[in-house]
Amino acid sequence: MTLSVVIITHNEEANIGRTLRSVLPLVANGHGEIVVIDSGSSDRTVEIAREHGAQVFVEDWKGYAGQKNSAIAKAKGDWILSLDADEELEAGLVAEIATIIGVEPADAASSAVKGKPWCLTLENPRPLPPSANETHGYWIPRKNFFLGRWIRHGGFWPDRKLRLFRRGTGNIAERAVHEVITVDGPTRGLQHALLHHAYPTLSSYTGHMNRYSSLGAEMAVAEGRRGFSFLDIVIRPLATFFYNYFIRLGFLDGREGLLLHLYHAVYVSWKYAKVWELSRSPKEL
Repeated sequence: MTLSVVIITHNEEANIGRTLRSVLPLVANGHGEIVVIDSGSSDRTVEIAREHGAQVFVEDWKGYAGQKNSAIAKAKGDWILSLDADEELEAGLVAEIATIIGVEPADAASSAVKGKPWCLTLENPRPLPPSANETHGYWIPRKNFFLGRWIRHGGFWPDRKLRLFRRGTGNIAERAVHEVITVDGPTRGLQHALLHHAYPTLSSYTGHMNRYSSLGAEMAVAEGRRGFSFLDIVIRPLATFFYNYFIRLGFLDGREGLLLHLYHAVYVSWKYAKVWELSRSPKEL
């Protein structure tokens, strides 16, 4: 069977090479393809993707779900692996996926994972149970990194995402943000993880949260939420911080954990303040 890796990009030159190097062992030697949908990057994203053998399509931005569905529609493999441009596969996950699709990973000695040369082979791979032949999708745990630290607590691990599915069985519902893949059929979980290099700096985190809070506010207004809510703008963020930092043990992630949960609470406040801003009548302006 063959694999299609699908990725959407916009100004991801700092990340895309790492992501593509991690999947090359699965698609080399005719085992698959890489499909990239770019929304008009002004940096070297497209160039780097093509250097790694990806098919690149430049399209106007249609929203996260629209871009990803466009990539899925172009995929020709028996299986589809949907990735974000700031994610990579750890070596064990490459082996797991190779077993599922029935291929021997190519020699990746010329690639680099975390700066070290590596070569992955499947020696005596453990066969999947017969039920795996009926599986249409796989949930993959994800390790989220904040300021370079893997965040293990506060609800950020194992952060399972359904990313691998049989072509023709998966789709992404249209929504402004936090889009999810739904699969028609049975699903199972994998053991090894995606590595999510989401927020290497505070500036990148606050920039993302500013954008996501705006999109989340638009969704909330579309669903009928209106007005200024002290509960949502003040109490909910405080409760979110307390729950994630203390009850879910976020404090065990050190200084990075403190900053992450503090600023996540700020994101919640931003979101509902923007709901009020969007829903104000002309007389209130």
